[in-house]
Amino acid sequence: MLSFTKRLSVWVFAAVLGAAFVPAAGAEVYELDKEHTNIGFAVQHLMLSTTKGEFTDYTGSVTYDPDDLAASSAELEIKAKSIATKNADRDKHLSGPEFLDVDKFPTITFKNAKFVKQSDGVAITGDLTIKDVTKKVTLISKITGPVATPWGFSAIGIDAQGAINRQDFGVSFNKTLDGGGMVVADEVMLQISIEAHKKAEKPEEKQ
Repeated sequence: MLSFTKRLSVWVFAAVLGAAFVPAAGAEVYELDKEHTNIGFAVQHLMLSTTKGEFTDYTGSVTYDPDDLAASSAELEIKAKSIATKNADRDKHLSGPEFLDVDKFPTITFKNAKFVKQSDGVAITGDLTIKDVTKKVTLISKITGPVATPWGFSAIGIDAQGAINRQDFGVSFNKTLDGGGMVVADEVMLQISIEAHKKAEKPEEKQ
């Protein structure tokens, strides 16, 4: 289950003050609000626990039309060196040649995303590029809004998750445990929680 902590305050406050849904007016461009967005991931460690991390430096936008998902799209560019897992030594290792090799491959991108309605949400499928390897990746998403916030701007929220195999992108470092199994699992869960604000609107105050 994805965490909604970083966006809880603004949505609850908006609801209390009676924020209304914005009438659909075709596709609109929304820019990511970094204060209320988390680009996260999770991977099993030592076959025992789940280690979580995030990227803290990124830009992105969503073009969204709730009445015409075919007109919707998204793109994201991440600075690979901004990886953060609450352990400086581990972050240095993950940034190095055995993992992301950020000096040689400074950006991770998600582009050409298409939106398709499904029974369990909206499938967002796009081109994920890591270490110059590009693969199609699908994120199952819940999209909320657009809503008119108390601060005079409209916003949408997207909570998305999906799995990738890091080996597919050349992130291949691993070690075998004495009892079998690997130090780091190949499957990486992407856990993304986004708040995005309408591009044409520039709110001066928000929480």
